[in-house]
Amino acid sequence: MQENLWLRRVEDDPSHSQWYIDRFRAMAEQGADLDGEGRMIDAMVPRGSKILDAGCGPGRLGGYLAGRGHEVIGMDIDPTLIAAAEDDHQGPTWLVGDLGELDLPGSAFDVIVCAGNVMTFCAPSTRGEILRRFRRHLLPGGRVVIGFGAGRGYEFDDFFGDANRADLVAELLLSTWDLRPFAPDSDFIVAVLSAA
Repeated sequence: MQENLWLRRVEDDPSHSQWYIDRFRAMAEQGADLDGEGRMIDAMVPRGSKILDAGCGPGRLGGYLAGRGHEVIGMDIDPTLIAAAEDDHQGPTWLVGDLGELDLPGSAFDVIVCAGNVMTFCAPSTRGEILRRFRRHLLPGGRVVIGFGAGRGYEFDDFFGDANRADLVAELLLSTWDLRPFAPDSDFIVAVLSAA
């Protein structure tokens, strides 16, 4: 099995996780708008929806959604990031885990959101399995929302093929979290997927 690219980065630079945490804490302190993804997801579902923040990092997105009244579980492979999420964002349930092994018996979600280029950090050999596991964790009518940039080792066409093989179909393709349309030359994708 191929290596998770985030874990490889942390192995190469043990201070990387803390740098990432500090970066977003500093941006929040400076008043940066860090809630674009959260506003989009919040608009898609009624209050009290069940949401999985897949690859949640230090909890920015899941914390926002919990603050809006949703029932949130956040999962990330990096225990340092999960510890920061627990410190900074009360309300969600934070779990350390590999999305390629996602198995939450009894848990199904109205939305699974995977933002922040998470899919490009996952081991390439696990990406299709991650999408299949997302599909299995959806409630009827639920959706998966995935955002990542071009040029990060996961071509958009490969992503579409993996989604299709996972029985997920695109309801909506955007190029930003503020709802700009996706085009063939877009350098970012936000894909809203549903069960085929």
